[in-house]
Amino acid sequence: MPKGGAVSIRKAVILAAGYGTRFLPATKAMPKEMLPVVDKPMIQYVVEDAVAAGVKDIIIVTSAFKRPIEDHFDNVFELETVLHNGGKKELLQAVREIAGLANFIYIRQKGPYGTLTAIQNAYTTIGNEPFLALWGDDFFVSEPSSCQQIVEAYERYPGPILPVIETHDPKHADQYAFIKGSEVAPNIFRVEAIIEKPGRDALPSPYASVGGLLVTPDMMTVAEGGEPLANGEYHHSIPLARMIKMGMPVYARKITNGTYYDCGKKLDLIKATVTLALQHPEMQEELITFLKEQVEAARHG
Repeated sequence: MPKGGAVSIRKAVILAAGYGTRFLPATKAMPKEMLPVVDKPMIQYVVEDAVAAGVKDIIIVTSAFKRPIEDHFDNVFELETVLHNGGKKELLQAVREIAGLANFIYIRQKGPYGTLTAIQNAYTTIGNEPFLALWGDDFFVSEPSSCQQIVEAYERYPGPILPVIETHDPKHADQYAFIKGSEVAPNIFRVEAIIEKPGRDALPSPYASVGGLLVTPDMMTVAEGGEPLANGEYHHSIPLARMIKMGMPVYARKITNGTYYDCGKKLDLIKATVTLALQHPEMQEELITFLKEQVEAARHG
């Protein structure tokens, strides 16, 4: 058993119930989480990150019109037959591997709007054990995976773990929650406060909370009967703030050796796609040439 009595993390919840209104009309019939980033839907990056940390069961919290997510992580025997008969072995292997990534469970979100509601919906399926709660529209590409780094932090410091990025971009002060805390080990912080969108003049630190969190049974107990935020949203920060006030440990892990991609807005999705495409061996050179041509044309347009 890991230090501190922590147990291994076997389950993850991915929140994918939103309407994706920022991407309309593209998301009218297609879930936002299925929008492609190069050659994979964004939610697959999230799944692969969790699987790299040893997660076996993935519960995806969905809503109406999200069936394509289920289809993506299922076997499609007709497609596999076409690929097999066409001798497309690499594509066949890639398609088959998707369904084998984990054991997938799907539940519908019920109750008030907010990340905490979705997490509570999934908790009845998970049982009394810690788990990862991840967002379906943002992800890290890192080594080791962000989920591995979070789990390793939990094994040393049992308690809820928030993944954070170090950022000095002033725009992020109005986009993310930031933590105030003290470093207890390299890149691990004991959280003293979580400030939602503090603004550039009130930043408590350069560490922004992104990409979900590791949830503990203690956090779920504290979450019972909580009041919503001023906007009516039941947010995961509510029980965390309670825990901090009660003197219970809450931690943050700065994710290192990688890049964070927030694909929740159109421009950010395009940036993520271009960045990762530039790392793709099949298209790197041609894309560099194309981008240079487009930049030059725009300058003289």
